[in-house]
Amino acid sequence: MNTITINADLGNQSISRHIYGHFAEHLGRCIYGGLYVGEASALANTRGIRNDIVAALRNLNIPNLRWPGGCFADEYHWMDGIGPKAQRPTMINTHWGGVTEDNSFGTHEFFDLCAQLDCEPYVCGNVGSGTVQEMQQWVEYITFDGVSPMADLRRQNGRAEPWRIQYWGVGNENLGLRRQYAPRILCR
Repeated sequence: MNTITINADLGNQSISRHIYGHFAEHLGRCIYGGLYVGEASALANTRGIRNDIVAALRNLNIPNLRWPGGCFADEYHWMDGIGPKAQRPTMINTHWGGVTEDNSFGTHEFFDLCAQLDCEPYVCGNVGSGTVQEMQQWVEYITFDGVSPMADLRRQNGRAEPWRIQYWGVGNENLGLRRQYAPRILCR
């Protein structure tokens, strides 16, 4: 006979609510048509972000939101998603269907979404096709309050104060990169 003893009264640890975070990737209609429809949409929105989606996610009380992905993060170049939307370059989303992304949902829109949701932003950097310098500049753009090229660029793009952010991801599912670039060992 097996016996299980549960001492539920002995524990004093709590699980961080942040392990139950959520994820937003440029996959299908998650971003475009899902979370983000643009300011000219007939759907009710606040600065292009769908009000019904915000209400539904607020009801879930999500602790944090991770963006730009997933696999998409490793081909996303953040500078393409800042500045006037009409001047943002398009890109091909090679991970999810080869669709053309217009980059109208970028850094400012993501932080706006997190503010509307009252959740912590979690930014995932590009280590698939990006560089260390690109990631460093994104961190500076988002967080630096002094005078610097990236902080000045953020101000030029309409955000005077830096955003507050606790969570950063360095790449996503880099196993494909390891497979592609790792030395091959053959066993016989």
